[in-house]
Amino acid sequence: MAGALTMRIAVIGGGPGGLYAALLLKRLDPDRHITLWERNAPDDTFGFGVVLSDETLGGIESADPEVYAALCREFVRWDDIDIVRRGTVLRSGGHGFAALGRHRLLEILHERCRSLGVTLRFTTEAPPAAELARTHDLVVAADGVHSRTRDAHADIFRPILTTHRCRYIWLAADFALDAFRFEIAETRHGVMQLHAYPYARPSPDHHPTTRPSGPHLPDGASTVIVEMREEVWRAAGLDRCGEQASIDLCGTVFDSLLGGRRLRSNRSAWTAFRTVVNERWCHGNTVLLGDAAHTAHFSIGSGTKLAVEDALALAARLQHTPSVPEALAAYEAQRRPAVESTQRAARASLEWFEELAAHRDQPPRRFAFSLLTRSRRVTHANLCLRDPAFVAAVEAEAGVPPGTPPMFTPFRLRGLTLRNRVVVSPMDMYTAVDGTPGDFHLVHLGSRALGGAALVMTEMVCVSARGRITPGCTGLYAPEHERAWRRITGFVHERAPGTAIGVQLGHSGRKGSTRLMWEGIDEPLPHGNWPLAAASPLPYRPGVNQTPHALDAAEMAEIRAEFVRSAEAAARAGFDLLELHCAHGYLLSGFLSPLANHRTDAYGGSLAGRLAYPLEVFDAVRAAWPADRPMTVRISATDWAQGGTTADDAVVMARAFAEHGADAVDVSTGQVVLHERPAYGRSYQVPFAERIRREAGVPVIAVGAISSWDDVNSLILAGRTDLCALGRPHLYDPQWTLHAAAEQGYTGPGAPWPVQYRAGSRRPPTGRGV
Repeated sequence: MAGALTMRIAVIGGGPGGLYAALLLKRLDPDRHITLWERNAPDDTFGFGVVLSDETLGGIESADPEVYAALCREFVRWDDIDIVRRGTVLRSGGHGFAALGRHRLLEILHERCRSLGVTLRFTTEAPPAAELARTHDLVVAADGVHSRTRDAHADIFRPILTTHRCRYIWLAADFALDAFRFEIAETRHGVMQLHAYPYARPSPDHHPTTRPSGPHLPDGASTVIVEMREEVWRAAGLDRCGEQASIDLCGTVFDSLLGGRRLRSNRSAWTAFRTVVNERWCHGNTVLLGDAAHTAHFSIGSGTKLAVEDALALAARLQHTPSVPEALAAYEAQRRPAVESTQRAARASLEWFEELAAHRDQPPRRFAFSLLTRSRRVTHANLCLRDPAFVAAVEAEAGVPPGTPPMFTPFRLRGLTLRNRVVVSPMDMYTAVDGTPGDFHLVHLGSRALGGAALVMTEMVCVSARGRITPGCTGLYAPEHERAWRRITGFVHERAPGTAIGVQLGHSGRKGSTRLMWEGIDEPLPHGNWPLAAASPLPYRPGVNQTPHALDAAEMAEIRAEFVRSAEAAARAGFDLLELHCAHGYLLSGFLSPLANHRTDAYGGSLAGRLAYPLEVFDAVRAAWPADRPMTVRISATDWAQGGTTADDAVVMARAFAEHGADAVDVSTGQVVLHERPAYGRSYQVPFAERIRREAGVPVIAVGAISSWDDVNSLILAGRTDLCALGRPHLYDPQWTLHAAAEQGYTGPGAPWPVQYRAGSRRPPTGRGV
């Protein structure tokens, strides 16, 4: 810390993160007194190989070239990933990995710490962090996933620990693979998977038939992680096996890789991965670092990487911030977004492997592509750069024409063929007058229809005046509404031929009678409120929004009739597709959610009861809607709240709507209760859509933080969704789809430019010509 007095620093934990933090802090200020405590001996280590990214290595090179050079002398580097399933090996290249043995990494860090003057105390339990905090200026708690520091101050750090559904064991093989290997074994007990990669080079003078002996491992070495669902682990008897019996069983299952060679362990034991999240990382002059603060599943190789990057960030903040509390706050503010992003990617990867059995029947190349893109950090565009031949093979298997991005392939819903996979998501504009859409809606929807999307959806169009969310919501319950909508659909069909326009019908339920969004979202009107009705007399916000009255049978019949009348008007108005809004806490969603439906009659209680009224409305609308035109339904696949709708429920709901004639399910989440806790992130709702597509066997529309054409290509080619609905990107750029085509050099039938715009179909130059 520039200009500060000599600091006394205590580091708890001698893993890579603690050691690297200690040496960086000492290197930046040799006058600092730094002591590190590690309960184990210096040559004790768990696990085998460690993978580091080029980004992390760049930070190490900049911060300490000596450590970087020592690591580079040890690294095994490779580019390929092998995916092995049902006897087929598919290889994808161009990925770029670097790994070394964990034991050797610790040796390098030990040597560097000692050379700089860090005091290392092995086989010594550190004093409690609170005690160290009284005698030191800074305490770095790098004491791992089972951190005693975190546990001792749980009231401050507020940890959230999540144990997941797979068991895994960390082993090694005494030969070096030439690629990262994912291998799937379908056993009589269930699916088992292997993650393996090299971490030590073969000796230059070894003979391929030489058996390894002693510590030098002439054939090199590879990490081998075997993982499976808890129920598979128990069915195989591994819960009752000792260490050697577990190793023997794993060796038998994956003998195609091992070829009779044995696996070895290092006090290895089966464990379930635990995700660690802390609401705070800092407490006074104590800071959590690495696994003590956060964990990320090993399938994206991030544990050591995150700890090392924590150390780099912490050292930099302490060097440039005037006080320890300010430095720690700045460190956490800087690192938390990056860590949370990595944890989201790791969670997506972890869940893909948890659900591996559900993916195994995909065509082989789609399976491989889905595996490689599981975390959403590797994408279609990434893979096109890394290994274009691999992507071309995946696309050929999927029937994608050469030179066509997956997003520009057609898709059929009943009698409607969409020319590409892009949908303009329903977005409330709150600009109607007494339910009538006007010039704004013509320009808003018309411009997006000219922008290349296959399907443009209206905002939620209300079936009655009392079913509006706000006074500015559109409707389809009066003749003037139908005439106004016919003007808009006519423009789309005449001026944007090939573009479909869909209407979303809904009723606000308990979330109605509120102000325009920009005047106070979900706030009741200052005057002129209308009475609300819902499944149960539960206000959306107690004490703020009015309490709705519970609908009786006659009122439910009348609202069902309103939906039918609006559907008939929509058909006359020329809409190509109708979507029934059963999401986001509005009336029909309120029947579906146990948090909003407390009825004790036939329309409440079990999921079947809660589905009854939405299905009745769906059936009535489907009967009124032209038979050749598709009908979809939007659902909230989870309430993101304890006791609410779950992903399991969503599959049942989707299957029920499909059996009643839904041509696709538009899969959203949440907005049902205020106390929801969504897991926001890039394409965060897609896993719900993917599961519904897979288990309910119905086409799906995925929504939620899908923002790039690369995301759309990746999701379509991996089979995670059939269509992608984007909202905010189309507010930013009404011609989003056409621009996506231009940026990919695509000029085919999936994205034709209007004749009036063809002169602008190439990206304008951004610099001055010579």
